[in-house]
Amino acid sequence: MEKRFNTTGICYPDEHYMVNLDHRLDEIEHLIEQNEYFTINRARQYGKTTTISLLAERLSDRYSVFFISFEGISDHVYATETSFCQRICGLLSNTLIYKETDGIPEPVAAECVRMNSSTDTNLFTLSNLISRICMEAEKPVILMIDEVDQAADQKIFLSFLGMLRDKYLKRKRQPSFQSVILTSVYDIKNLKLKIRPDSEHQYNSPWNIASDFSVDMNFHVSDIAGMLTEYEQNTHTGMDISLISKSIYEYTSGYPFLVSRICKIMDEILPGRTDFPTKSSVWTSQGFLEAVKVLLLESNTLFDDMIKKLNDFPDLKKMLYAMLFLGEKFPYNSDTHIINIGLMFGFMNRMDETVIVSNRIFETRLYNLFLSEDILNSKIYKAASLDKNMFVHNGMLDMELILRRFTETFTDLYGDSGETFLEENGRRFFLLYLKPIINGIGNYYIEARTRNMRRTDVIIDYHGKQYVCELKIWRGEEYNRRGEQQLLDYLQDYHLTEGYMISFNFNKKKKVGVRKLQINGRTLIEAII
Repeated sequence: MEKRFNTTGICYPDEHYMVNLDHRLDEIEHLIEQNEYFTINRARQYGKTTTISLLAERLSDRYSVFFISFEGISDHVYATETSFCQRICGLLSNTLIYKETDGIPEPVAAECVRMNSSTDTNLFTLSNLISRICMEAEKPVILMIDEVDQAADQKIFLSFLGMLRDKYLKRKRQPSFQSVILTSVYDIKNLKLKIRPDSEHQYNSPWNIASDFSVDMNFHVSDIAGMLTEYEQNTHTGMDISLISKSIYEYTSGYPFLVSRICKIMDEILPGRTDFPTKSSVWTSQGFLEAVKVLLLESNTLFDDMIKKLNDFPDLKKMLYAMLFLGEKFPYNSDTHIINIGLMFGFMNRMDETVIVSNRIFETRLYNLFLSEDILNSKIYKAASLDKNMFVHNGMLDMELILRRFTETFTDLYGDSGETFLEENGRRFFLLYLKPIINGIGNYYIEARTRNMRRTDVIIDYHGKQYVCELKIWRGEEYNRRGEQQLLDYLQDYHLTEGYMISFNFNKKKKVGVRKLQINGRTLIEAII
């Protein structure tokens, strides 16, 4: 079977191109050797199920591993203590029937099967069964439960966790699991259980015995390069593995699904198109940028879930909007509920003492989402839509003309608006103006290092060429000169000779228009608004 990139379900090393997870599995195995109970809680499609599946396989020669999942369990199972405990017994017995778990004596296995349908099955008898399994097993026993989010709002699940906690505390006197591993998006301590008020369930969890899980599950440049090296050995595209690996990481920050999805688009979707007739033509910088464009336009489970979560948590949506459009910085505080939610869902990361949007793909998707909510009533978007054909010549953007027309349109529509209005909306209006011009062909992203209330850099990718445009609030000549020098430095990083600036100037004596500067062999085109 020919290997492929996989973004649905479990990844298998003999079927899929994968990042090598050995060092992550080593870290998790160390926790197990220390008899720890813990939760692998990471955002959606972060490789949790693949990781725990590979872990179960790795440990099977030294442990009796019960690897079960709550995926697909219907609500009626949670209706009573008996029905829930029967299902747990059924899941455990299935792993024995299908030879996924070994080292369990036949009489114990038979008891597990019996309790699957017995009316006297409850948390007490289930606890006794667990003790018997662990006492009579030929090897130490591990319990792994995948998709525990499915039980997030069920009272009986909380009671089940309490039973496991009780057995953990008594493990020196009564046989119990060597380790219990749960996987979920939510930290079990933060499950929004219906049976407890928020203030209680966050701080009084039956899973407070759990060890912190700090294993880094992001894919790094070296991880991506290793995966692409195997792919290249089979496909011989001639790609620059180092360049493509770094590009993928720069856009995804190593979010596993996004890494694999970009690779899958480049491997399966782009080859054969007129502009990318072969795989060799795809695995280039231009092919990579095209894959990013395809990813940003598609509907997938990760993006769909993002929209749902933003609707479920409007305060999180407001925070992300303020970060992206207003340049606001939010300090990291572990006691701030909405920040914890953003981190838990993977939308934000901690950087030093602040929080940031976790990757460039999410940033651009969020920009597009927020802008789409403005488009129908946006005069400046409509103006750009009418003019868009004049801005492209021989497949290249005429950025100087874009700045000139934006300056004229912005001044006509909003020139009399107050300073606060312009300061809060300037960058949003430019992106609204830019969107119909590059839509369907180009992408843009915001350079996170420069995004704040006073300055941001927009990087535009169009037909494989990059354009850097700095947006800033005018704070005087000295501040402007520093901005020009920063842009020059940035152009050097991107190996470009021409850069663009938009200065929102609130000085009533300002001269609105576009000027061209020659500085140190590079050209700066600046629009004063």
